[in-house]
Amino acid sequence: MSRLRLATRSSPLALAQANFVGSLLREKGHEVSLVPVTTSGDTNDVAPLSQIGGQGIFTVEVQRAVLRGDADVAVHSAKDLPSVTPDGILLACVPDRRDPADVLVGRSLAGLGPGATVATGSPRRRSLLLERRPDLTIVELRGNMATRLAKAGRDGIDAVVAAAAALERLGLTNQVAERLEPSWFVPQVGQGALALEAGEMDVDTLEALHSIDNHEWSTCVRAERAFLRELGVGCSVPVGAYATLRGALIELSGIMASLDGSTVLRATLQGENAEALGTKLAMTLRDEMGGAELSGWR
Repeated sequence: MSRLRLATRSSPLALAQANFVGSLLREKGHEVSLVPVTTSGDTNDVAPLSQIGGQGIFTVEVQRAVLRGDADVAVHSAKDLPSVTPDGILLACVPDRRDPADVLVGRSLAGLGPGATVATGSPRRRSLLLERRPDLTIVELRGNMATRLAKAGRDGIDAVVAAAAALERLGLTNQVAERLEPSWFVPQVGQGALALEAGEMDVDTLEALHSIDNHEWSTCVRAERAFLRELGVGCSVPVGAYATLRGALIELSGIMASLDGSTVLRATLQGENAEALGTKLAMTLRDEMGGAELSGWR
């Protein structure tokens, strides 16, 4: 069996995720060590993500650790991973997925009074909240999970939005005021899942990762990522997608929305090929349902 070095962000949540992956690999007989990496997203935890690079700011430095040979595996939250993989590495594994839903901490949606303030750094979350509750005031939120959760009920913030999976991994589910059902509050692509990358020529590491891959969730995440890839890096409108398996078929639901929540386009398709299904759903929302006409599309 091999010795595997796992590159990971150094935040408490990222380290918990990497330790989970390490436990799976140790069960297969591998020796595992962690290689903590500080990303640009961690260095600047104040500015909105859209201003400092958006998706990818939490993953590039972790990927470079593998490309330089400082680590064998890059461990990411799948929702942070851009839809296009850099040359030289492969997305090799998606282990068991946690709850993909978003949650409210502080107060439930029904418990928020008129004009209440909710904090989130996600345009998708902003749009979906305003779709249901256009009276809400939405403010920006950055920082690690502990910092964000601590804002609920303080500094004029009534509630914050977080990923259910993050709270599960940190043992903080007792702080959940309401789980937002994915059937309407469609998650970010890859939310709740981990994505493990390795060098495309590193046969031994790829084999080790394949041994802990969950085929069902890997298939679903591939469909979601194909959806995002078709929309492209130029898409600056809020989007989300979530896939499940229905027997032999993949069912994929997606949204494109205006930032103010006044327009939320929704579609659900089924198919057998993950990449083809994700591409088709993106084209349906963008080209047939008017997504390309949304303010912010470029």
